[in-house]
Amino acid sequence: MIYTLSQYFPYPLFGYISVRAGIAFFIALVLSLIVFPRYIAWAKQKKANQPISKYVTSHEGKKHTPTMGGAVFVLCAVFATLLSGDLSNLYLIGGLITIIGFGLVGLKDDLGKVLNGNNLGGLTPRGKFILQIIISLVVVILLIAIDFPTHFYLPFFKNPIFDMGYFALPFWVMIFLATTNAVNLTDGLDGLATVPSIIALTTLGIITYMTGHAIFSGYLLVPNIKGVGEVAILVGAFCGALFGFLWYNCYPAEIFMGDTGSLAIGGLIAYMAILGKSEILLLLIGIIFVIETVSVILQVGSYKLRGERIFLMAPIHHHFELKKWAENKIIVRFWMISFLANLLALISFKFR
Repeated sequence: MIYTLSQYFPYPLFGYISVRAGIAFFIALVLSLIVFPRYIAWAKQKKANQPISKYVTSHEGKKHTPTMGGAVFVLCAVFATLLSGDLSNLYLIGGLITIIGFGLVGLKDDLGKVLNGNNLGGLTPRGKFILQIIISLVVVILLIAIDFPTHFYLPFFKNPIFDMGYFALPFWVMIFLATTNAVNLTDGLDGLATVPSIIALTTLGIITYMTGHAIFSGYLLVPNIKGVGEVAILVGAFCGALFGFLWYNCYPAEIFMGDTGSLAIGGLIAYMAILGKSEILLLLIGIIFVIETVSVILQVGSYKLRGERIFLMAPIHHHFELKKWAENKIIVRFWMISFLANLLALISFKFR
């Protein structure tokens, strides 16, 4: 709607992606700040609480905290995007499919947990994995259908390394699966996943905006892909909705995002990394998610091979909890690491 208005003004203010991304941010922010208190009250009344794992005894006091807050911020982001974005842009449509699709997978898992009153009562790991693959395939096939470039880039190199061709399909699906599950593992403390997600999405939004801009892409020696910059509208809306969520999710949390939120966030981060040709740089942009995932892989691998644990508990934020670190100290330190890593990721664009 706002994009359409730009055609009736002599000065095309609303035609600028940066302006509409800012508008989408504040629409989603205000909407989420209005909706969340009402949702929290409703969720408490319906006892839609977060089931706590029996292995995390330190979180026993959080068992009455409502969950599925991700459904609220996803809807707020979608609404703001529909108002601000150019809906004829297929890259933007792909982004909407991503957050709605992965959000629905997470919602189904969360509903099962809440209704069964058990942290393991949602989707089976296999069922969840299959649904994630289906959503990933839908988005990836859409990208291939609209002739999105399949070149593979590495940080510090201005030219593509090679053309993946149809091998891009399994590679991009792997990016989706790895990222969604990494964000899901990180969502274990109040606000721990929220701020690194905002930071990562902001970085990827900037990269994708530059990729879609003929002048900026030429200056920074990044590939110029016409049309992808429009997805910055969705990123702006999503970050605005996440800021509204953070108001109630920061320590001590009044609401959790649940798998509904973590899978939607992971899906959008993966999608933006693909659009910005930053799949490998994502290791730095999403460093907190990488650290959390690697800690689980190392823990499981060590226990199976040697019968010994490396950490007191995995993911690694639980290790620091058992080391008697205050929860808010763990959270803020992880935020700081995320910010510094993303700053380095943006600086790396000048070394091409």
